[in-house]
This record gives sequence, C-alpha cells and structure tokens, in this order.
Amino acid sequence: MTTRVAVPSKGRLRESVINLLSHAGYNLSAFGKANASAVTEDIEFIEMRPRDAAAWLGAGRLDAAFISTDTALENHIEEWPSTLLGFSKSDLVLACRNDSDYQSAADLAGGTVATHLPAWTARWFAGQNIDVDVVAMGGALEGICARGMADAIVDLRETGGSLARNGLRVVEVAKACQAEFVMAPETDRAPESVAALADLTLRLDAARAAQRTQYVMLHIPKDKVDELSSVFPGLEAPTLLPLSGRDEIVAAHMVVQRDELWSRLSDLRALGATGIVALPTDAIVE
Repeated sequence: MTTRVAVPSKGRLRESVINLLSHAGYNLSAFGKANASAVTEDIEFIEMRPRDAAAWLGAGRLDAAFISTDTALENHIEEWPSTLLGFSKSDLVLACRNDSDYQSAADLAGGTVATHLPAWTARWFAGQNIDVDVVAMGGALEGICARGMADAIVDLRETGGSLARNGLRVVEVAKACQAEFVMAPETDRAPESVAALADLTLRLDAARAAQRTQYVMLHIPKDKVDELSSVFPGLEAPTLLPLSGRDEIVAAHMVVQRDELWSRLSDLRALGATGIVALPTDAIVE
C-alpha cells in the first residue's frame, strides 16, 4: 500500500519543501505540467493547496502533509505528530484600525472579526470566554477592517507591511506559525506507512541539520587543538589525524554551524590553522 503525502502545489512554501525533499534524497522529477503526483520509494507525493491538504489529512485520506501551522489549527489537527521545518515563518495576529480603542482580545466582545480561519478563530475567542461574530473570508482582510466593515481581523503577519499600509495595528499575537510536516496518528495508519514516514522524518531532520552546518578540515598545531572549542563554542571533540612527517601539527576534521564559519576564519588563522577547507554536508544524524 502506497503512503500518500501532500506537498504544496505552488508558492514559496512549495519551493522550500521540494528543495528539502530533494536534499533528503527523494527524486521528484516526475512532477511536471501534466503530473500532479510523483511516486518514489513507495511514497506518493501529491501536489495540492495546503488548505486542501490539511482537510484531506483530517479526513483520513492522506498519511501526512507539508502544511503550515495556521492550516493545522483551522483543521483541528495541531496536536497530531509533526515536525517543525523552520521556514515560512509568520505570526497569526489579531489586528484592528490604528484609531480604534481596542487594547486586547477581550475588548472585542460583541464585535465582528473577519478571518481566513473561522473555525480556529471561533475556538480561540471561545477559549477566552469572549463572544464575537466571526465572518469567514477568502480574499484580502485588511481593507475590510480599514473601511470599518469588521472591527478586527485575525490574519497572518510576515513583515507587517500590509497592516501598516492599511492603517492597522496588532492587538495581540495569537500564535507563531511556520511550515510543518504533519502526520496522521500512527493508530490511523498502516504499518507500512508508519515505517515509511519514520524514515522520511529521519531524513528530513538529517537534511535540515546538514543545511545549517559545514564540514571543516584544517591543519593546526597540536598544542592549539584544545583552543578550537573557544573558536566554536559547543564544539564536540574534533577528529584528529596525523600528518606524514609532521609531528608538530595534526589534521582536524569537524562539523560547525554554517553561520559561524566565516566570522571565525581570522580566529582560526590566529591559532595557526592552515589548509582550511569547508565542504557542504549532505546529512547530519544525531
């Protein structure tokens, strides 16, 4: 039985997901203009909008899906097994007009709130015992609030630029959101699916860790090896290899955080390091 996994059909989320899957060794070359699915290693990857993917996942027709936190919340699957992917980050916010008096969610009692996430928004206000009229919308929300048709909106904020252009301000940040790989509970999946998604998750974690690191090789005086930890805090013991005919220096191999390497090059040279080579890592498995 083939395991079914939904991937975003368009946008930046799709690009990031496809890149991550490719990095994790999955061949998705079958995707094309005429193909909305690709089967590789007994997993069928199906292209669909994240909102649709979350709905089909909740309906039990998918084994897993690459979606975002807000779509998981709207479909009430936020407690299902998931892996946070660290990209496509945004905040789910409650916002109102700059000239309004609202200072908290409680101040919206009796008001009207427009949103793309009506189910979750209703639950969020109800959980705080706040009675509001929630209006579901499919289009842009900011203009509706700016023109006074809604007292507030619940929407995603990435940079805040759209809110500012429409004369809106954030009242509360309700939830931090990002891309997620969400799976159906194991009890709802076939054993083959459980094994396939466990392997996929392991490979995703390894690929994500590798994207943050680099493999570094260098030559360094023996008496300076212990000082490498001062250059790269948190560094575990590097692998040391002898050099033919050179007793005073060794070759050190180590994995370091990618964003630290360039800013530490001068520190490495100050320790007497030479022959510094940095290579991309394909996978890091803890």
